[in-house]
Amino acid sequence: MAVKKLVVLIPAFNEEKTVSGVIRDIPRKIFGVGKVEVLVLDDGSTDKTVQRAKQAGASKVVSHPKNAGLGIAFRDGLWEALKMGADLIVNIDADGQFNPKDIPKLIAPILNGKADVTTCSRFKDKALEEKTPGIKRFGNRLFTKLVNFLTKSNFTDTQCGFRAYSREAALRMNLFGKFTYTQESLLDLINKGMRIEEVACRVAGQRDGESRVVKHWYSYGIKVLLIITRNFRDHKPLQFFGGLGILFAGAGIVYGAIQWIRSLTPGTDIPFWRIILTFLLILVGALMIVLALIADMSGRHRKLQEETLYRLKKQEIAAIAKGGK
Repeated sequence: MAVKKLVVLIPAFNEEKTVSGVIRDIPRKIFGVGKVEVLVLDDGSTDKTVQRAKQAGASKVVSHPKNAGLGIAFRDGLWEALKMGADLIVNIDADGQFNPKDIPKLIAPILNGKADVTTCSRFKDKALEEKTPGIKRFGNRLFTKLVNFLTKSNFTDTQCGFRAYSREAALRMNLFGKFTYTQESLLDLINKGMRIEEVACRVAGQRDGESRVVKHWYSYGIKVLLIITRNFRDHKPLQFFGGLGILFAGAGIVYGAIQWIRSLTPGTDIPFWRIILTFLLILVGALMIVLALIADMSGRHRKLQEETLYRLKKQEIAAIAKGGK
């Protein structure tokens, strides 16, 4: 794959201490890449992040008027990178947790035509692992197992934001989350048939700065679980609602069978509320199954709409490129 332009996207929020070093360490000459540009998406920083980024040589700095959230910063940055004519986009944090010198290694599978997306893995190569907080490691393993279960994949790290995207993958992505993007983007791309490959990189175990997403582990866990649940609902509505329907209906049938068996015992009266509960569970289950069929039909329309949106994006990017010549 001949790549004309690589755009390195750096979402940043109050990272004046580290953003300069990250920008300066980005390789400007990479085999297989004609041009490297750096885009900083400032998410409403109140410190000197913007000034430091410009001084360090960022090709372009785009600022949100106020902090909108990492998910929105990434989504907006992705679109800006495409408007800049990116054939390949690398997303890297502004806090120095990732080593910019690993970018050539990260993009190699895409350049070689083996992948559409590559993602850094902190745990694929034991020799490269750094010490990380126990609760963070536990949460990563838990959510990675959940993503693997839902997608029938075998990833070792689904939370890492150091990733590379081909132009096709970037155009195909449709993201909605404000909080973060790592799980949503991965699930979205898997469901669209994109080839994703992990690349082992050494990553700093601790991170500083206000860009970090994990401020409270319990809050992070709940938000990520909601992101994964919504994504499963949107991409697999038949399984999602159908599974709930079978669960409720099955519970109602089993509970009703138990009450019927108990009623066969002489002198045993079954409270009326238990009979009502049995029928209620079965009714909710039946309604869920009907909803699953409707949602599945709606999911087909969603796919058609996403294909239309993809084509419109391509046309807009082509028009911008043509106008810039």
